[in-house]
Amino acid sequence: MKKKILIEINRNSLKLIVYKKFLPISKRFMKVAIAGSSVTKFGELWDESFYSLAEKAAKDALSASRIDPQKIDAIFVANMLSGNLLGQNHLGAQIASLLKLNCPAYTIEAACASGGLAVNLACQGIDAGTYENVLVVGAEKMTDDSTSIVTTGLMGAASQVERKAGLTFPGLYALMANAHMEKYGTTRKQLAAVAVKNHANGALNPIAQFHNKIEIEKVLKSTMVASPLTLFDCSPISDGAAAVVLSKNIKTNNVVITASQAATDQIGLSERKSITELLAAQLASQKAYKQTGLNPENIDVAEVHDCFTIAEIMAYEDLGFCKRGQGGKFIESGAPTLTGKIPVNPSGGLKACGHPVGATGIKQVIEIEEQLKGKAEKRQVKGAKIGLTHNVGGSGATAAVHILQI
Repeated sequence: MKKKILIEINRNSLKLIVYKKFLPISKRFMKVAIAGSSVTKFGELWDESFYSLAEKAAKDALSASRIDPQKIDAIFVANMLSGNLLGQNHLGAQIASLLKLNCPAYTIEAACASGGLAVNLACQGIDAGTYENVLVVGAEKMTDDSTSIVTTGLMGAASQVERKAGLTFPGLYALMANAHMEKYGTTRKQLAAVAVKNHANGALNPIAQFHNKIEIEKVLKSTMVASPLTLFDCSPISDGAAAVVLSKNIKTNNVVITASQAATDQIGLSERKSITELLAAQLASQKAYKQTGLNPENIDVAEVHDCFTIAEIMAYEDLGFCKRGQGGKFIESGAPTLTGKIPVNPSGGLKACGHPVGATGIKQVIEIEEQLKGKAEKRQVKGAKIGLTHNVGGSGATAAVHILQI
């Protein structure tokens, strides 16, 4: 606790009165409203281009916000691969041109956390008073290119040492999975249970890439990608876009972002103190809890970055939903299912909803917004009032965490 001294002068007696008050260390609540939002279908969208997806999401979010587009003070465009796959590195200006807006436009790249970091920067700008209204757009078109080209682009998020060694992200997360299994006794069935849960949730989500429910045996028997991770332990290559209009002007029906935090860690696994946890996610979530005065027990619903099944198990632990090393038992208990203690990834997560990299962090925010408004239909978490998003870049070098309330 910090002491704050307040001085009051009584005009009648000129007496000096000194008060000592104890105030929480945590920062005041951030209050940034989600004025409008839109997310496209995720999947293999052969009839869409990158630009058609981004433009549709942006225009629909602007329309939903009922804010005059000319009153948008800035645009943040989240994307990782446009330079690799489109040959377009001036993406902020390109999207602003499509929308016929002349406000500042910024391109945000933080690997798979690009969307979360774009929301974070927009929130900071509004909270600081720099902006009143900000459009955040995230998009990726990944299925038009070969797997080898996309994989090479994605590996731009890894360390130079890892790239030179020929590692890919399935290999990096397999290293983390093996370490977690050896240290804590996490089992293959527990990893598979994450995929089963998220496919069940994705089957209820109209925008999800996959609507097929699966069983644990199907996960275990699917093609091995990087031991112990099989095909069904891995998120897919996807197309899609998502957009939100954030505003300082809060209306009664708005979901409000009350914490927006980010953190970084060493980019390479070999440089970290531990590969069974993500320090960046821990730091970002701790700062978010501190900013709101909340704790993990207050969270009603969460969207976490399950690029691989082991990533979701580590997220349970990093976010404080369970104790360190207990992530496998947490999923086994049913706690993160739709009717469990803390429902996680009601959208289907990256695993079933899909993972168009630049859009993912923004889609997470929109999913929580829909949950808190009670508009998630068949996947609705009953009584959800406080939600959290957890967006990770690379193998954990970047993490963005948001807390939303209604």
